[in-house]
Amino acid sequence: MADADYQKPDSLAAADQKLGDTDIWTHSDLVLSPDAKRTVLRPFLPEYPEPYSGEYEPRLHVIVERLLGLHDDNLVERGIYRMTELIGARHRNMEKILLRSFDDLVQKGAVPADARVDDRRKLLIGAFFNEEYSFEAAALFNPSIVRHWDQSNVPEGSVRFLLSLRGIGEGHVSSVTFRTGIWNGDGDIVVDAPSTYAEPPTIEPLKEKGGDEASLCLTFEDIEDISEAVLFPMAPSQRQGIEDLRLVQFQEDDGATHYVGTYTAFSGSAIRQEILSTEDFRTFRMQALEGEFAQNKGMALFPRRVDGRYTMLGRLDNESIFLMRSDQLYCWDEAERIVMPHYPWEFVQIGNCGSPIEIDEGWLVMIHGVGMVRNYSISACLLDKKDPSKLLGRTRRPLLRSAPDHRDGYVPNVVYSCGSLVMGRKLLLPYGVADNYASFSATDIDTILSMMD
Repeated sequence: MADADYQKPDSLAAADQKLGDTDIWTHSDLVLSPDAKRTVLRPFLPEYPEPYSGEYEPRLHVIVERLLGLHDDNLVERGIYRMTELIGARHRNMEKILLRSFDDLVQKGAVPADARVDDRRKLLIGAFFNEEYSFEAAALFNPSIVRHWDQSNVPEGSVRFLLSLRGIGEGHVSSVTFRTGIWNGDGDIVVDAPSTYAEPPTIEPLKEKGGDEASLCLTFEDIEDISEAVLFPMAPSQRQGIEDLRLVQFQEDDGATHYVGTYTAFSGSAIRQEILSTEDFRTFRMQALEGEFAQNKGMALFPRRVDGRYTMLGRLDNESIFLMRSDQLYCWDEAERIVMPHYPWEFVQIGNCGSPIEIDEGWLVMIHGVGMVRNYSISACLLDKKDPSKLLGRTRRPLLRSAPDHRDGYVPNVVYSCGSLVMGRKLLLPYGVADNYASFSATDIDTILSMMD
């Protein structure tokens, strides 16, 4: 019998009805798709392969020497003209970025200290050490969402939000990009069109962190819209990607709030957890987590301290959800397993879909499960508010799963989220589809709770 001819037996249909297997979501028609036209200028620093790196002068120095030996002003101007013709319209601050790159070469010692270089040649030299990178050409997915700090001029009953997304470009390298929008509490979602420009940050080490290569301060000086900020890999630990940022608006004990996000840094051969923090999404502090339990994927911070301690969820054994506690935000050495696979659709593994959400009944955690043929689904569980190591309930069926018309992409049969937003008793779930694009659905929290055992 062909798949298209398959009919569900009456007994299975009745079983589904008994489980309440109905669609609880208001689905938005809005889809956020990758756009190859969005590019950012990022450093391009070629090196010689082994064994030539030990025999030759550093390649940066060699290229700079060639450029310094270019004495024909016409060739210099033709190069600048060609560069401007190619990419000038796509980068509002192109000259500033390229001159900054020249200054970085000077600091690296690639430009002789006694070299006399006019501004036009500085511009040309800088251009040779940048590349135009299409950071979301292949995919735009796995969103996280937080309440925007500015709620002025938002219609009553709506909320302005900030969205992070994982973009994938050349070489399957993951970066982070942002969007803003407004949600009215149901399925009406508006995401602001992104800027036509994208900006790289200025990068400085966080000297107080003892020199870890991922301890960085990133500043976006010239952005006019948050969608222009792009966090691409900037340290060896992130060489292959900054993956699945899980943002949360963290409230300190004194009531002050700021934004914190955990993400997976992938070097190409190893993973570890790193964290960024920001107050304004213009300046970011990026640091590595330390401790026995900081070397795994999918860590998500609670939005406040619980019983005076930082608290985090993670999947330490690649199978179950663990609760971690710490007196320090950057060091995690204490963990206990609290939620294990229970239903067939999660027999392979489960993990969080972002930070826990505080509601009257406890901590609501959206979770993903992996079942047969590596099919992902999203469900939920509820943890005790005072002691989140206690599991109070979990939904008895998947709440959202891939559908025949909503599953194809780079990785089929995947629905995945890195964070949800609550307004009143409504929940907005942005989610990635098939590691390709992002979509949105909304539902009632009471409906989710009614489906828990």
